[in-house]
Amino acid sequence: MQARHEDALRRGLRGTAVGLVLFVVLGTVAAVWENPLFVRMTPVGPWEFGATVLTALLAGVTAALWVPRCGLRTSGTGGLASFLGIACPTCNKVLMLIFGGPALLAWFDPLRPWLAAAGVLVMGYAAFRTWRAFRGFRSSLDAVGGIETPLTGGRR
Repeated sequence: MQARHEDALRRGLRGTAVGLVLFVVLGTVAAVWENPLFVRMTPVGPWEFGATVLTALLAGVTAALWVPRCGLRTSGTGGLASFLGIACPTCNKVLMLIFGGPALLAWFDPLRPWLAAAGVLVMGYAAFRTWRAFRGFRSSLDAVGGIETPLTGGRR
């Protein structure tokens, strides 16, 4: 019982740390709030702060529930889509090179809320899959009477 409590505490701390760090980094880099490091060229929309919060929350949940047989590719794809949807379109040099300024504002900017929403949905799906894998992993450990080790994630 003590090992399960320590595991839950470790997972909770890991998920909280990942969520908070991602929230601060994503919000600062995307200039969702004013900061001395990055200046945003377009105004922040009302949905961008919410998308930042949801992205960080889902990343924290995924990090907290992660087990060795879970892949992080789906969550990373959702995080990238969320970042592209949240970030300032004219500040992103890669997008500026691909689309050019006028096309970026005319074609990509109106799609950003949808891209951010799609990213959050993909991250939600990844968190759900991680939760299911976590439940299956825990039930298999309970069936054989094992507990998860902190470093390897395997039974001991």
